Amino acid sequence: MKSLHRKSRMHISLLFTCWLLLSIFLISCDLQNETPTTGDTKTEPKFTGTIITVGDSLTAGLGVSEEEAWPALLEKRLKKNGYHWQVLNAGISGETSSGTLSRIKWITAQKPDIVILETGANDGLRGVPPQVIKENISSTVQILNEGNVTVVLAGMRIVQNLGQEYTADFAGIYPAVAGEKDVILVPFFLQGVAGEPSLNQADTIHPNKHGHKIILDTMYPYVLKAVQASS
Repeated sequence: MKSLHRKSRMHISLLFTCWLLLSIFLISCDLQNETPTTGDTKTEPKFTGTIITVGDSLTAGLGVSEEEAWPALLEKRLKKNGYHWQVLNAGISGETSSGTLSRIKWITAQKPDIVILETGANDGLRGVPPQVIKENISSTVQILNEGNVTVVLAGMRIVQNLGQEYTADFAGIYPAVAGEKDVILVPFFLQGVAGEPSLNQADTIHPNKHGHKIILDTMYPYVLKAVQASS
């Protein structure tokens, strides 16, 4: 009787072992069928290209949130219109054209496809000679050109408290550089924003969130031209 029970238990144990091995085999086959081979895996690029915005506080977004500054708005609009480009904000408050020149090789090392260059306003406020500003911006653009980076140069103007001659010479910097270096020129970065109290903060210099939306409208056609040229 004990022998019969023992044989029965052994039989049951053998059946269970066979069932367990069969289950493991079937599960293994299913996993192999569901798991694609390395050769079949395709990783889609997260972005089509990279834009870096280089500038001073007007680009950094002083006084507004990061999401309200025009570079962030630019990325959103590009994506909305079917251009999956990332926009990196490299603006630094208080930066001058010499500061921009000193760090532009670091910018090119990031391998951007497009750089939007907005600089010189702080130089103008300090009365830096226009020829010095022009040389700095020209050298900056030259380095970007040598790195095969498409450049969008944002033109700037200043108020006439430094005299009509200085104001005119300053405004002439940007079209001169754009012509010499063959880059895309935005005639005036603050078009429709400068001098408008409702679009600027209390300091009357830095755009508020509504002003940044106007800047985006001004910049977008020129950036789109650069994007299409880089595609």
